[in-house]
Amino acid sequence: MTKDAIILAIESSCDETAAAVVKNGREVLSNVISSQIELHKLYGGVVPEIASRKHIEKINQVIEEALDQAKVSLQEIDGIAVTYGPGLVGALLVGVAEAKAISFALNKPLIGVHHIEGHISANYIENKELEPPFICLIVSGGHTHLVLVNDYGEYEIIGHTRDDAAGEAFDKVARAIGLGYPGGPKIDKLAKEGNKEAVAFPRANIEEAPYDFSFSGLKSAVLNHLNSCEMKKIEVNKADIAASFQEAVVDVLVSKTIMAAEEYGLDRIAIAGGVAANSALRDGMNKKCQEKGLKLYYPSPIYCTDNAAMIGSAAYYEYIKGIRHGLDLNAVPNLRLGQR
Repeated sequence: MTKDAIILAIESSCDETAAAVVKNGREVLSNVISSQIELHKLYGGVVPEIASRKHIEKINQVIEEALDQAKVSLQEIDGIAVTYGPGLVGALLVGVAEAKAISFALNKPLIGVHHIEGHISANYIENKELEPPFICLIVSGGHTHLVLVNDYGEYEIIGHTRDDAAGEAFDKVARAIGLGYPGGPKIDKLAKEGNKEAVAFPRANIEEAPYDFSFSGLKSAVLNHLNSCEMKKIEVNKADIAASFQEAVVDVLVSKTIMAAEEYGLDRIAIAGGVAANSALRDGMNKKCQEKGLKLYYPSPIYCTDNAAMIGSAAYYEYIKGIRHGLDLNAVPNLRLGQR
């Protein structure tokens, strides 16, 4: 395309109300996020009904701010992108309804975006040279996927979690050792003070599906260890627990991702999602990629957690392919990657 394409993107799949203006898929003109973390901390996790209500309160505000920061008017927008799944249905509906209203009022194209596709595309924003094909590991509170990115918008899921997502396991273990919500950043910080070899927690491998993940057994092992220590009146070193648990998660994530890259003959690996901001995962993946001569890409932390810039990036590649959605677009809470 010779003309620049400017996309207004909206993300409301969980507890961040976000809007961004993205030019040509890789240049972020603005990226505004209204987080609800402090509110949900009171409940130890995201409360869907509260999240939906907060999205309604904030969505117009974040869109106006995104346009102001980008110095772009609604009339200058070429398309409106929105996350329509997966996620919390009520939260998704707020963003989808807003995007459809703007699309209808301005007679501008509407592009529905898969949330995980957004996380993958976050890597394009700061890594201008990154192009498919590559292996991408997506790790967040709701998802753990190992994906072969064949082309823009063309994905093959080669591995996924059988139970808890990695981020979900972080939250549950953090709660068990009294760190509170959100667990990922708190475990990452505390683990730096602990001995990662203090407790030999299990690593799950599924023989018939070598790229699939399972973290529920690891979570149970941590809880059983804590209960055993309590029964035996043994003092628990929380930093050691955090470090040992984190090492078990990182070990599995890194080994399976490297194995996939080698089997598929690809020399580029990307990681994405909230857990991609974890320092131990980045360090472990960096170390293994250097050993194997592989290139590693990951977004800045602001693009790892839920944001609208990644949705705008993903939408651009749909937009230039001519993919459009009608005003019958609906929220799909269990939307599969690659599903239209």
